[in-house]
Amino acid sequence: MVINLSKEYSLISNWVSELRDVELQNDPMRFRRNLERLGEVAAYEISKRMEWEEKEVPTPLGIATCKLLKQQPVLATILRAGLPMHNGLLNYFDKADNAFIAAYRKHKSDGSFIINLQYMSCPDIDGRVVIISDPMLATGASLVKSIQFLKQEGDAKAVHIVCAIACTVGIEYVLRELPTATIWCGDIDDELTAKGYIVPGLGDAGDLAYGIKLQQ
Repeated sequence: MVINLSKEYSLISNWVSELRDVELQNDPMRFRRNLERLGEVAAYEISKRMEWEEKEVPTPLGIATCKLLKQQPVLATILRAGLPMHNGLLNYFDKADNAFIAAYRKHKSDGSFIINLQYMSCPDIDGRVVIISDPMLATGASLVKSIQFLKQEGDAKAVHIVCAIACTVGIEYVLRELPTATIWCGDIDDELTAKGYIVPGLGDAGDLAYGIKLQQ
């Protein structure tokens, strides 16, 4: 399942337009905050699909029956670009456990690349909802490999993928490899370059959020 959060032309559309705008991208704090906002909205929407239970809560004047999350999710992200969206998710799921994965494109001299996984810190995910964030879903290779890496730690009950921009090619690949996953995205683009970059996209989210890196 794929949910395009900007389809209703809400504030999501404004934030996505700012993320894409080459002039506004000169402000990394604004760029990070817009990714964080997308994570917050995604957290709110995902929470509607989670299991809740009733609990009696004492107040100064009596007892209130409230609905609380039955189980906290596990929030996962791919370093480093996913950190702002992860922070947004964590702002709302503030009692969640967290997982971090170091995955990146290792480029070859011919312009092609492989996905290099170097590190994972993860709690037990068996029987739990996992929400993984990565701003750009391009080919989908790094996300699929990262989720498969996570699944070594247990069988998740549900997997939600949160991204700012997704490409149709990547969406198709992810759903082919992970048919039960749900993808939440700020917007969807149709074109992918030969080097695996989304067009029009927004550029390199990690560089825009945290500064230009040396190419690996």
